[in-house]
Amino acid sequence: MAQTTKRALAASLKKLAAKKPLDKITVIDITEDCGVNRQTFYYHFQDIFDLVEWIFKSESMGAIGENRTYDTWQNGFLRVFEYVQENKEFVSSVYHSVCREHLEGFLYRETFELLIGVVNEKAASMSVREEDKAFIADFYKFAFVGILLNWVRTGMKEDPKAIVGRLSVLIHGDIHKALETYRTDRAR
Repeated sequence: MAQTTKRALAASLKKLAAKKPLDKITVIDITEDCGVNRQTFYYHFQDIFDLVEWIFKSESMGAIGENRTYDTWQNGFLRVFEYVQENKEFVSSVYHSVCREHLEGFLYRETFELLIGVVNEKAASMSVREEDKAFIADFYKFAFVGILLNWVRTGMKEDPKAIVGRLSVLIHGDIHKALETYRTDRAR
């Protein structure tokens, strides 16, 4: 029952965010739209920011799925673009509000999970420190999320497949080269 109520509150927030800026939406607006009282909202969430965070966490589960390999990372990143596009009004509202950090956190987490899988796969036969692998994944994470946030900022007009295709061409072979640089089993 708790998950059903949370999903209903989330649906109400998304519906309202399509009509007005997130910063103008109140808990009362959400509860009236959802048909529950304020105590019900506060039983599940501390505030609207907490609800936004829950939406991104719960909906991101499986956004990338099994696309965490070198051969499939493009599908995983495309899936993140598609999630954002499918939730365009809500994501845009969050992007242009004080809740933006929740959107960025979601994107950084999802993208890092995708990239660390790719880095670990490419490093399987190499001796590379975990912190160096995380550094490489972080480097690409910031580049990827920066591109995605710019896409959101400019109205999501460009085809996500074209963006991911250009990224694929740009980084082809670069993760392997970066790992070679950080190898600890050979002299530098």
